[in-house]
Amino acid sequence: MKPPHLLRTVCALAAAASCWMTPATAADAFPQRPVTLIVPFAPGGSVDIAARLISDAWGKALGQSVIVENRAGASGNIGMAAVARAEPNGYTLAINTMSLAINPALFRSMPFDTARDLRSVGTVGTSQHVLTVSPSLPVNNVKELLDYIRARPANELSFGSAGTGSTFHMAAELFKSVSGTQILHVPYKGGGPAMVDTISGQVQMSFPVLSAAKPQVDGKKLKALGVTGTTRSPLLPDVPTIAESGLPGYAFTTWFVISAPAGTPQAVVDTLNARLAQALQSPELSERMRREGFDPLVSTPAETDAMVKGEITRWAGIVKDAGIEAN
Repeated sequence: MKPPHLLRTVCALAAAASCWMTPATAADAFPQRPVTLIVPFAPGGSVDIAARLISDAWGKALGQSVIVENRAGASGNIGMAAVARAEPNGYTLAINTMSLAINPALFRSMPFDTARDLRSVGTVGTSQHVLTVSPSLPVNNVKELLDYIRARPANELSFGSAGTGSTFHMAAELFKSVSGTQILHVPYKGGGPAMVDTISGQVQMSFPVLSAAKPQVDGKKLKALGVTGTTRSPLLPDVPTIAESGLPGYAFTTWFVISAPAGTPQAVVDTLNARLAQALQSPELSERMRREGFDPLVSTPAETDAMVKGEITRWAGIVKDAGIEAN
């Protein structure tokens, strides 16, 4: 039988070794069950499409399923608040777009603080919108459109959006800001109705997501005057950028990011980011995303955090100058 003091020494050494190994073991073991990816918008929108595009490949890279769950409401705030309040263990995440940066300026009261309650996992990609006008409008490029607007009283022309604070809306507000024009905002409950009324001429213009507008542009139901990004899109290669078509200095690109609750361990965030990058760099997923109008984008958690913080500052100024407030 071993002396008591020897047993105490062995137990102490074993406990020390266990404590020493626990963090590494926990990090290496993540994930041990499926990960929930909350989409804070209704099914069918660009954020939902992006989530469902990446979920399978990301899940395979993680070795666990990534389950997409829609929790819509309050321009994305309901779903994001649920993630902000979730246990910070890496099993409840959110995918969001520019509302993450726009909403703090748009809403007088927020149910969470982006900087305090969330941390970035990484980026998923970017996408473009496209400036479309009614076929009945007698313009064929951005320069002609601006001349047409400026020759008429302020707010005589109108643009439709998918709702106040939506990316449709913000793309148009940036257009107004850069061009110095006044165009009436008509918010709809979704991008589809806004496109329908642009086709009919109820509103004269709109900035739909490029992939959603492509069938209407190809079918000559909408005229595409320019894409919002800095380069032309392979989905509509003959359509110039808005800057090319008559408004230098204009650029608007929608980004998509993954967020986790603040307090999620760095090792877990690093694992999620590395496996996300692995998925995004696969040729199969990259091709699928591009067919849907997304450009895959890989970045570190720190790079994503810096980008989101910069966008919060940028859009706070634009929202304030335009006098926009959520209904």
